[in-house]
Amino acid sequence: MCLAVPMKIIEINENRTGIAESGGVSRKVNLKLLDDCAIGDYVIIHAGFAIEKLDEEQAAKSVALFDELVQAMSGIQGQSR
Repeated sequence: MCLAVPMKIIEINENRTGIAESGGVSRKVNLKLLDDCAIGDYVIIHAGFAIEKLDEEQAAKSVALFDELVQAMSGIQGQSR
């Protein structure tokens, strides 16, 4: 199973890598697949690469769905104890 995560770009370096953040977690990401990334943009990250840029409405929906998934998975894990 593959997982792509919506994240916000918080830093861009000269070599087209950067730092993206979601839910308090920051990760180094490769931005070379997208031409027009800027700090503050939301992107989909897959295997360490930004693969798609999101507008703010798409990003808000994606983040909300991802948060819902995390909460649902936390509930499932809690039931198995």
